[in-house]
Amino acid sequence: MAHKKGQGSSRNGRDSQPKMLGIKLFGGQTAKPGSIICRQNGTKWRPGKNVGVGRDWTIFSLIEGKILFDQNGRRINVVPLDAAKTAEN
Repeated sequence: MAHKKGQGSSRNGRDSQPKMLGIKLFGGQTAKPGSIICRQNGTKWRPGKNVGVGRDWTIFSLIEGKILFDQNGRRINVVPLDAAKTAEN
């Protein structure tokens, strides 16, 4: 008896859809309120000031400002635009 089914039966037809995870806005870029900064599974990146977390661990901005990473790039903050300008000077 044959051990393989003939006529090309589709045993390998399963593949998951891509999840499009990762950083969407990088440090120094400006974020509007509600804009997604990072999509992740679990807390690879942690929320800082002026940042919220969704049910699926999506990190998003609560205010308009510049994105700032700290704690070796693992915490994401959003600094208000006027504070970011004074910090540059």
